[in-house]
Amino acid sequence: MDNFVEGLSEVECDVLVIGGGTAGPMAALKAKQRNPNLNVILLEKANVKRSGAISMGMDGLNNAVVPGYATPEQYTKEITIANDGIVDQAPVYKYASRCYEIIEELDRFGIRFQKNANGDFDLKKVHHLGTYVLPMPNGDTVKKALYRQLRRERILISNRYMATRLLTAGDGRIAGAIAVNTRSAEFLVLRAKTVILCMGAAGRLGLPHSGYLFGTYENPTNSGDGYAMAYHAGAALANLECYQINPLIKDYNGPACAYVAGPFGAYTANSEGKRFIESDYWSGQMMQEFYNELQSGKGPVFLKLNHLHHDSVGEIEQILHKVERPSRGRFHETRGTDYRETMIEMHISEIGFCSGHSASGVFVDEFARTTVEGLYAAGDMANVPHNYMLGAFTNGAVAGEHAAEVAAETELPDYDREFVARERERVLAPTRRDDGIPPNQLEYKARRLVNDYLQPPKVTAKMQIGQARLSEVRDDLETALVARDAHELMRALEVSSILDCAEMAAHASLFRTESRWGLYHNRVDYPEKDDDNWFCHTLLRKIDGRMVSEKRKVEPYVVPIETEERTAYDRLRVQKQA
Repeated sequence: MDNFVEGLSEVECDVLVIGGGTAGPMAALKAKQRNPNLNVILLEKANVKRSGAISMGMDGLNNAVVPGYATPEQYTKEITIANDGIVDQAPVYKYASRCYEIIEELDRFGIRFQKNANGDFDLKKVHHLGTYVLPMPNGDTVKKALYRQLRRERILISNRYMATRLLTAGDGRIAGAIAVNTRSAEFLVLRAKTVILCMGAAGRLGLPHSGYLFGTYENPTNSGDGYAMAYHAGAALANLECYQINPLIKDYNGPACAYVAGPFGAYTANSEGKRFIESDYWSGQMMQEFYNELQSGKGPVFLKLNHLHHDSVGEIEQILHKVERPSRGRFHETRGTDYRETMIEMHISEIGFCSGHSASGVFVDEFARTTVEGLYAAGDMANVPHNYMLGAFTNGAVAGEHAAEVAAETELPDYDREFVARERERVLAPTRRDDGIPPNQLEYKARRLVNDYLQPPKVTAKMQIGQARLSEVRDDLETALVARDAHELMRALEVSSILDCAEMAAHASLFRTESRWGLYHNRVDYPEKDDDNWFCHTLLRKIDGRMVSEKRKVEPYVVPIETEERTAYDRLRVQKQA
């Protein structure tokens, strides 16, 4: 066993940003630029240089609202329709109004976006209605460019510290966070006037078909820690029954990327090579049609590129194999798969929480404020739907600017020292045991139960059994989990977050007694959509130690939408020709 260091240090700052992926660095950057006199700390459990979902790069922006192609009003309407109308439009509209200036800023950072012969941004159409996809020829340089800006502003970066719980003051406002070093197990108390959570999706919730713990669709280091921390601090989380489920390449932990290949003429097809959906833009209804086709006699489902010109395929390969995921090209090469000759088999990913691809996240308003005073959230863990990478950048900027303004007018809150002592005991409990269950085994068990009992189509009796079984895993976590070194301690803490998210997924899914968002919340016992009772958000929070859900009305739309428009995604299936 490692020699764990028992140290406890305390630091103070004005703005604490937790998470060094996409939203976090932008939030820290904008907070510092808004008020250079503030002390801003960026905390990351890995290393900011190469952490987060964009650590290896990204193939493009999926939701760029660029003048000449779309307006903020058009985009707001598009996302409202894609999310079945359960949207507070104010934060979506704010994103749509600000994202173009963020694109221009990223362009100045040295991140190249595809442009046409006139030097204008060259967007592609994938969405059901509008045109929003902007390719990034050198998307593998995103983190490098972002890191240069952090260094230029001299922002204090604390790598290898994993936040475990948020601190709150006596009046309930945020007071900072507790973190543990992932190499030495030393503890750090970070006092702060405002805190911004940018900790990504709950990417290790369900278990991939491969059985590999880290073979997930989402970045596997995003284990739902932010969701768990927000929950335990009393913040409301919205629409957690609206799972993230995506199409991916069979046996490969990555997207099939029909939205990348689509502008070149590729599309999703059944085993007969026929298109069965009008749009490859991801939505719950698109995934329902995907699932239906898989279960039919016309499955499996494929990405079809073998009808394209070889030069077009080469361009697609350049984007998918060189920019975003180099392992993808090696995967196909080893299998002997050639896009020019055969269709690429697709499948359905494991479930997760991610506002970037659906709508499940910590509830925030248009300023990225949560329901806890002084606490903000941005990126894949905040419930602004269909956020993607540009949403993380933009809403991270919004959060950073507002948090800086609040911090400048706020005194440093006090915190409960006894709470810190209790948290140290909770975190270090696995290191006190001589023998027990290692984190990887307990994680496998929890995530297998998620697949067995919570995966859609959802069945009430199965989800209730899942709750009981997950409660048994909770007992094991609290009494038998063992960590033999600091790395395993980090994994043990991630298992705790995964279990929190699994319990929230079951609770939220049982609360909404209807089917909505296509496959994301397909309840077999309640197969119909019930707008009269459930056209609302569901908010889940911790009250007096218990998990409680409630309804919250959808705020009046900023951009009006007709009922017929709102149901457009229900008509994605290609109609039979007369």
